[in-house]
Order: sequence, then structure tokens, then C-alpha cells
Amino acid sequence: MACACTWSMLSLRSALPSVHTPPTLSIHLSAGLAFPSSSSSCLRPSRPKPNPMPLHSFVGLAPLHSLLSITSQDLTSYEHGFTIIDNGGRFFAMRHGKRVPKLNRPPDQRRALLRGLTTQLLKHGRIKTTRARASAMRKYVDKMITLAKDGTLHKRRQALGFIYEKQIVHALFAEVPERYGERNGGYTRIIRTLPRRGDNAPMAYIELV
Repeated sequence: MACACTWSMLSLRSALPSVHTPPTLSIHLSAGLAFPSSSSSCLRPSRPKPNPMPLHSFVGLAPLHSLLSITSQDLTSYEHGFTIIDNGGRFFAMRHGKRVPKLNRPPDQRRALLRGLTTQLLKHGRIKTTRARASAMRKYVDKMITLAKDGTLHKRRQALGFIYEKQIVHALFAEVPERYGERNGGYTRIIRTLPRRGDNAPMAYIELV
């Protein structure tokens, strides 16, 4: 015996329960299917599936209120629960090309070491240290000489904040314009020497040109 039942869309929508009510068992009739048994075999229990919320867009990867953005009925997109991540030169995921010489020290001790080496080089004109330290301090010495070539009060105060001895800063600002006035960069020279006795560390002399 065939069970052929036709249902219209309006009757199907009216028979389905609303989304906010708890799910209940409903009867689903299969149309156009032939079964050898009685008409009761055409009945199949099924649970109604709630209509999912429309998600129009997905912006960003940092959720602000993940539970609120999903359960709230007023929000129809993820734009309210996610922030936009702008990678236009302001946010970088990895530190490619940002390598600095660590000198086996934490940042505060490393800065203090470079300040001391710069002060001693500007005071004596030539010092002996390891090659790694000489290469690391070279840009700071060049920067102090560049500040002295400018000669303004602001540049002098910047140099006073980096160099430990005040007298060296005043002497630097007095002599640099005459000594390095025509030179654009390259104020230091590194000369390699024999390794250090004991730990065989590579050593070098660094001096002012």
C-alpha cells in the first residue's frame, strides 16, 4: 500500500515549532514513497533543526565577546564581537630583520655597557675590547658625533642623557664641528688584534678617525 501525502509550504511552516521554544518531537511524512506495510510505517520521528543566525561577514581574529556575539539576538554578524587587525606597517607577527647584538646580557645591562664603552672611547680616543662589543658600540659613537655636529641645545641634552661624564660632552661639542665638519659618517675604525688569553675571545681596537 502506497502512502502518498502532499504538503504545501505554508502548512509545513505552520507545523514547525518556533526557534525559542524547546525542541519537541514532530512527525515527518515522506511523500511518493511506497512501503509494503501499513500507513504507520510512513511516520518517522525527527527533531526540528533551529534556523542558524545569518553571518554576513567575518572580520579580524581577536574576539572581544565571543559568547555574546553568538547568543545575542540583536547581532547578526561577527563584526560586533571581533576587532579589525590592521597590518599596514604597525603590527608585525614576527621579528624578521630585527636582530640586535645581545652581548650575553639583558637589555638594561647591555645599554649600560654600551654607554660606558662609548664614554671611554670618546674620552681616550682608542680602546681595546671584543669584536662583538666594538661592532655594537660603533653606531652609538657615530650618533654622539652626529649630535655634536648639530650643536643645538636639544642635541646637547640628548648627548648628556647618554654619555656618563658631562665634561666629555662639552669637549665633544666644542671639537667635533672642526674635526668632522667635512666627513659624513664613518667616524670610527676597528682594527683586529690577537685573541684574548684565557678564553680565546676575538679582540679588536676601536678608535676615532
